Formats: sequence, structure tokens, C-alpha cells
Amino acid sequence: MTLPAKTSGELRVLLSAATPKDGSLIDAILAKEGIATCWCPQPNDILHEMAAGAGALILAEELLQEPTSASVIAALKAQPEWSDLPVIVLARTGADSQAIARIMMALGSITVLERPTRIAAFISSVRAALAARKRQYVLRDTLEGLRESDQRKTEFLATLAHELRNPLAPMRAALVVLKRSEPDALQSHKLYDMMARQVDYMVRMVDDLLEVSRITRGKIELQVHPVDLLEVIRDAAEVSRPLAHAAGQELVLHLPAGEVKVAADEVRLVQVFANLINNASRYSPEGSRIEVDVARDGGEAEIVVRDHGIGIAPEMLDAVFEMFVQVAGPGRSAQGGLGIGLTLVRKLVEMHGGTVTAQSAGCGAGSVFKVRLPVREMSEPQAMGASSLLDISNHRVLIVDDNADAADSLASLISMLGAAVQVAYGAAEALQVVTKLEPTIGIIDVGMPGMDGCELATRLRAKPGTAGMYLVALTGWGQEADRLRVSAAGFNKHLLKPVDLDDLMAALTDAP
Repeated sequence: MTLPAKTSGELRVLLSAATPKDGSLIDAILAKEGIATCWCPQPNDILHEMAAGAGALILAEELLQEPTSASVIAALKAQPEWSDLPVIVLARTGADSQAIARIMMALGSITVLERPTRIAAFISSVRAALAARKRQYVLRDTLEGLRESDQRKTEFLATLAHELRNPLAPMRAALVVLKRSEPDALQSHKLYDMMARQVDYMVRMVDDLLEVSRITRGKIELQVHPVDLLEVIRDAAEVSRPLAHAAGQELVLHLPAGEVKVAADEVRLVQVFANLINNASRYSPEGSRIEVDVARDGGEAEIVVRDHGIGIAPEMLDAVFEMFVQVAGPGRSAQGGLGIGLTLVRKLVEMHGGTVTAQSAGCGAGSVFKVRLPVREMSEPQAMGASSLLDISNHRVLIVDDNADAADSLASLISMLGAAVQVAYGAAEALQVVTKLEPTIGIIDVGMPGMDGCELATRLRAKPGTAGMYLVALTGWGQEADRLRVSAAGFNKHLLKPVDLDDLMAALTDAP
């Protein structure tokens, strides 16, 4: 059996004395000390009150003679892992009885007081029992907190993994098109642009995975620039459409002509509306219709995501935005979802100065989520385009990475900048290559097996012929401690994987 959490009777003393007179006397003694008691004349009474919560149990030896006392002993043995309800047995004068020996063997830790007992000794035993019980409650709360924390961590990571899978669907579809057909240049560019957007989306999600606490504490840093909200909605639909398509659902966008400019983090807004559309799809029946409307209302843009699914009970309309809350109802458990998507939606919308609300006429009546964002105009930032490609044709570049695909693709990228490139698929191979190539730039993966990138950089700095190389570290680790370790190894720059072309060119600009 288990005890309920934090009831008002958790420190009551359950009392089963030899006679009602003894019970009244004990009750009066403990009441004078401010200790609450509960009279339990029969074993079944003890079982009932234990379920309601208890701080200690006082049993007369006579009760142990009853055949029904076995149920009490069984209940005491079946306590949860944190619980060891203190038991005080009031024994009759004389030699130890078989009943006391039996309960001691069954439970192990009990306190036996021979009657008549000194009042001071009796009160001291009860207070010690209650103190021990309080410590058990502390342990219980700690275990519950750890279990909840572990569950939330697991659910959070699972949800991020789910969100990372979303952009893989359109990317896989695009790769199939490129591999099995011969699209023209225009179509190919559209597919490449789409895959680039999805890679950016995944990179940002991985960044969040490395900094989970930023989301739970609302410490996300937005990268704000002018964004066409209509393009954001189209990108979100692109991310979510495979999920709707798999359910035979129709996803319809009602977008106004022209542009609706907002100052926002584009990737984060895509995440917001992809979450809302995914949520609508997940809780809507097959073959249903999901609609997204965008309208400009004065100084704000209103985005409405409407479904014809299972709806939300009125009392849950605000609660659905709380962390890990899932609305109960028939069929909902089969829909998936871990109760974090709408929490992220609300946090991200509010960080953009907007609001999000949920509306529903009740279960079975569908749901409507309304997002309102301020419309702001900003000057366009200067972007580095293909015409700004850096010319490093005077350099010899060594790329070191144990991942052959990553090394070869990066080599192709560097070749576009005009440099002579050599690839080494490990640190040991790199040390052999440098004697022939005499590279001026090294782009080195840090997380290699055996000799890692930091050790390789240290050895290169120690050699006269390579001491002056310009070293760039590539790594998936971006914490401050990782940056300090990379710097201490002698690297000039530290870039995170997957490397962005603009970031790479900016890093190579300082190469002598």
C-alpha cells in the first residue's frame, strides 16, 4: 500500500491499546504534549487510517494475538521504498511473547516498551518515532522531486528529438527528387534553398539541446531582423505538411497579398507556427481540414490556426500552455505529444512582444489558437552573398576530421575559395601530411578518437615548420569551458558544427 502525499494527518499517532481505558489514558498523555492521536480498536481500523496517513503506530501486545493482526503486519511490510512507519509495541510484564518475536522478525525495526512504562520514557519514544517519520517524509519529497525532474528531462529531450525529426521529412523528400529525377536549375535552387532553411532550423534546435536551461528559464536569445511573416507561415507549413499529409488532412493557408513585415527571429517564429500546426494535426481526425489565416489589424498581425479536432474543455484553455500539461479525454493518449510544445509557443510569442490564446467550444468542437504580433519595420541587415566569397588562393589548407563525409564536403567548400586543399582523416595522418604539404591553415575537428584536435594543435605548435599555422577548431561543443580548452591548445578560431559559410569566411579573413 502507499501513503498519500502531504495529508494533514501525516503525523498522527495511530493507537490500539489493550482496553478503552488504556487508550483514553494514552490519548490524554499525548494530547497534553500536543501530539494528535487516532483511536483504532480493530486491525481493520488501523489499515484504514494508515491509508490516510500516520506518523507512528502504537500497538498493544494483546492485539498481536489476534488472527487479523496478520493483515496489519502485511500492510507494514508492503510500504513504499521511502516509508518505514515507526511501530511501538506496549508489551505485557514478563518474558517476551511469541507474538512480539514474530512481529520483530517480520518488521525488523520496532520499539518495545514494557507496561507499566514511565511517562517520560513513553513520550520520548513517541517523539523519537515522529522525528524519524519526518525524516522519511523529507526522503519521500526528495525522491518525488528527483522522479519528476528525471521525467521532465526525459520528456523534454524526447520532444526536442521529435522537433528535430520534423525538418528531416522535407529534406528527405527533396533528396529523393534530386536523386531520382533531373530537375531544372530553378527547381534545384528551390530544393537547395529549402534544405538550407531546414538545416538552419535543426542547427538552432541542437543549440537548444546544449542549453536546455535557457528554455526552461526563458533565457533564449533572439536573433531579430526584418522578416516577412507570410514566408514564415509558408516555411512552418512546409515543416508540418508531412505530418498532416500522413493523416490525410488538408492544410490550407489563407494569406493576404504582398508582405507583412515584422521584427522577429525567423527560425523561432517558424518553430512557433510549426508547433501550432503540428498540434492541430495531432489532435484532429484523419481527412479533416486545418486552416491558417493571417490578417493585419492596425499595428498588429493576427495569425489564426484552426482545426476541427477533438477540442479543449473550457477549464483547460489556459492550462494547455503550462509545462507538460496534456488535456485528458477519450483518444488523446494515442495522439502523442509531451506537453511542452505549447509552452514553448507562449514563451517565444511573448518574447516577440505578442500574445497567444486558445479557444474552443468544448470537447469535439475543434480548437482555435490566435497569435498576435506587433508589426514593426526595420532596416534590412547587410548580408554576405556569393559575390563576397573570400579569396584564399595563396594558402594551403589542411582539413583534419575522422568523419570522411564531413572532411570531403568541407574540402570541396574550401576549394571554392581557391586554396590548395589536403584532407587527413585523423590526427596521426595529419602529422604525416604536414611534412609534405607545409600548410598555412589548418581546419581541425576537435572531437576525434585517439589523439583529439586539441592535442594535435599542441603538437603542431611545437614543431618549427607548423608553429605559425593559422588554426581553426571545428566542434559540436560550444560551452565556455570548451572554448577555453580550444584556446589553450593554440587555436586561432573556434567554429561550431555544422559550419556556416559566412562564419568560415569571417574566420579565415584573419589568416595571415
